[in-house]
Amino acid sequence: MKRIYLYLLLISFPGFAQETVQLDYYLPQDIQYNSNIPKPQEVLGFVPGEWHVSHDRLIMYMQKLAESSPRVKIENRGTTYEGRPLMLLYISSEENIHNLEKIRKGHLGLIEKNSGSLKLENMPVIVNQGFSIHGDEPSGANAAVILAYYLAAAEDQKVEKILDNSVILLDPSFNPDGLQRFAYWANTNKSKIINSDPQDREYDEVWPGGRTNHYWFDMNRDWLPLQLPESQARIETFYKWYPNVLTDHHEMDSNSSFFFQPGIPSQTHPLTPQRNQILTQEIGSYIAESFDEIGSLYYTEEDFDDFYYGKGATFPDINGGIGILFEQASSRGHAQETANGLLTFPFTIRNQFTAALSTLKAATEMRLKLLKYQRGFYNDARKEASEGAYIFGSKEDPVSAFKLAEILKKHQIKLHRLSNDFSKDGKHFSKDNAYVVPKNQNQQRLIEAMFETRTIFKDSLFYDVSAWTLPLAFNLDYVEDLSNEKIGEKIENFTLPKPVKIEKSEYAYLMDWRNYNAPAALNKILTKGLRAKVAMKNFSMNEENFSYGTIMIPVKNQSLSVDKIYNLIQRISVETAVPFKTLETGLTSGISLGSNHFRPVKLQSVALIVGERIRPFDAGEIWHLFDQRFDMRITKLDLRNLSQTDLSCYTDIILTASYGGALNKNQTRQLKEWVKNGGNLIAYRSSVKWLKENEFINLKFKENEGTAKNISFEKIEDYKGAQKIGGAIFKVNIDRSHPISFGYSNDHIASFRNTEIFIEADKDSYNNPLQYSDEPLLSGYISKQNLHLLAGTVPFKVQSLGRGKVMAFTDNPNFRAFWLGTNKLLMNAIFFGDEM
Repeated sequence: MKRIYLYLLLISFPGFAQETVQLDYYLPQDIQYNSNIPKPQEVLGFVPGEWHVSHDRLIMYMQKLAESSPRVKIENRGTTYEGRPLMLLYISSEENIHNLEKIRKGHLGLIEKNSGSLKLENMPVIVNQGFSIHGDEPSGANAAVILAYYLAAAEDQKVEKILDNSVILLDPSFNPDGLQRFAYWANTNKSKIINSDPQDREYDEVWPGGRTNHYWFDMNRDWLPLQLPESQARIETFYKWYPNVLTDHHEMDSNSSFFFQPGIPSQTHPLTPQRNQILTQEIGSYIAESFDEIGSLYYTEEDFDDFYYGKGATFPDINGGIGILFEQASSRGHAQETANGLLTFPFTIRNQFTAALSTLKAATEMRLKLLKYQRGFYNDARKEASEGAYIFGSKEDPVSAFKLAEILKKHQIKLHRLSNDFSKDGKHFSKDNAYVVPKNQNQQRLIEAMFETRTIFKDSLFYDVSAWTLPLAFNLDYVEDLSNEKIGEKIENFTLPKPVKIEKSEYAYLMDWRNYNAPAALNKILTKGLRAKVAMKNFSMNEENFSYGTIMIPVKNQSLSVDKIYNLIQRISVETAVPFKTLETGLTSGISLGSNHFRPVKLQSVALIVGERIRPFDAGEIWHLFDQRFDMRITKLDLRNLSQTDLSCYTDIILTASYGGALNKNQTRQLKEWVKNGGNLIAYRSSVKWLKENEFINLKFKENEGTAKNISFEKIEDYKGAQKIGGAIFKVNIDRSHPISFGYSNDHIASFRNTEIFIEADKDSYNNPLQYSDEPLLSGYISKQNLHLLAGTVPFKVQSLGRGKVMAFTDNPNFRAFWLGTNKLLMNAIFFGDEM
């Protein structure tokens, strides 16, 4: 019977020789094209769809277009981590291209107070079209080639009308590194006889896939936190122009059709005006009409949401524009059999091109509506703005405060100093280390979205996170209602506060572990071969208090001279903005510097397990944290080779979330022996349950055993979805004397959670250094059943196994690179694991 099934399976996916893709397949008919403008195949060597365009060829073609067409101007806005250019095309009429700066300045007037005097009749609409932010969703980037050629070369009144009435900011590849990676895979696995069998290697890309950027980030989640160079470039473009419409071209499951917004109405963020959704729906009617003409299926309002403002299709909604998400069923290669028949790569490209072109038609015909909406959005925002300001900061950790302020500045948010030192509700803000955000400014709604805590929602389903309160993410004290008289001068010169110059010591130096960059500074010290110790208890000197985790670097009996140590400490302080305290005596109040309560800290050798079945997002966030934030070496160990790897050279190994248990029996045995011999294993998320199943650690879990009462078959998916914690913020009480909590000033932290793993607390309270409070929800959605389960559980457990340690985190403390407030937890596990 199995042989018969296999035979039927094989004959159901016949191979076929791919016909040569014609450019005419994509383009509107009966239009003349300027012969001086190069066609895609004349530069690429093929028509998009026959092969996948790689990023280098994509840029090559766009540069040729800009050289040959007066309608096109090209700009390089920077590079990716892998050094690829972040190109942007300006496309408009020749006259508009000559007057771009004048048009831009005129358009920016729409967001200012005196915008009522502007004449909109001759003002172009600004349309930002972006493609393939997920590199393995390539139909968008390939369609961008067709769209750019059409707009540059078509000699037609309809095209001229679009160009006369709009300035198009065309970003052909939001994710150059991912696109290059995926194009390589699809092209190198393409056969002459196209195999549409979904099980063919062409449709199963090797780990980590092309979806992500260099560090394996999903960049469509970074529009708000702006932690990646690609995001920073596109946001700079956004605020340089404030586009009226921004399109975001994606792909989805191969058995789907084509989706365009609006999304599910009940899942729109309350700060998004209803008028936004009406205009989105009107633009959608143009897209529907164009799809009807070419016979392509589509749907709307049944999927996706407009809630999290960190996505490309939602970010414009809080900035006076209209964001449009496009989701095309993916061929994932050149042609694939699906539930809807044979899905070819050219077909997906044509749908993306059609959606992009119909959006341009909609934008130009709705031009006055869109311009008036944008003007009204900012006028209304200023009217809604209340008096006063937000304030945030940290005397102990000015680096984290500065990093949050950096994000706000990139979002065109005005920052001020504090007029005088200020205290409220036990929170103290210094004039020199605090940032004030006045509420009455153009970005009032965006500011509210960044600072709000929300626990009540219309819907219990979320496509992405339900909370992202930025000061909580950075573990900063903040106050929402600072009075106007406390607002000081506007910050013009925006620089990281420099530490006080260090005096040379013949005795010892102290470093405060509460500074965000302290791990980077410590690693630099240890890398140079210096000895360092960590304070396991509080102490004080000269009326100055030093907390748990303070790092002490003795001067004597070191491998470097007194002068070289001083020069090194001074250089590290400048590089990291971490202050050091110079000491000339070991006499303290509390533990003395020679006390055994100062424990040696060793240079750590850290490895990260990667490869098939490992969740690349979590692994990438850790890689990025070490490599970009703390300048620490981390070795990536691929599961394919783990059995042949000598683990004895690593002090710590990190195992992130995995799918279905990533390690086989031999690898599990190998890892356990390594721990027993003194290694420290740190595991996250789903790997925590794997730890218990394989007897690395003894944990007790709570389970949500709620039953679906009065739930119809039609609603079962909604019921299950409501039990998911898609991303919310919770209060965690901490024992500051425990090494996992070193470097924190308060007795609680705000922790991000997006798992349903509930670990029961230990009966002995000292074994619960991190524990959710009895009323833990700070912001975001969680079901009542899960909230009840979560209260009093623990997000972290550490136990000994032989001579080593096993540390389990229910959630990733490095979430999307912007949850800086819990990064210290991982660094504490690395540097102080032996002391737990």
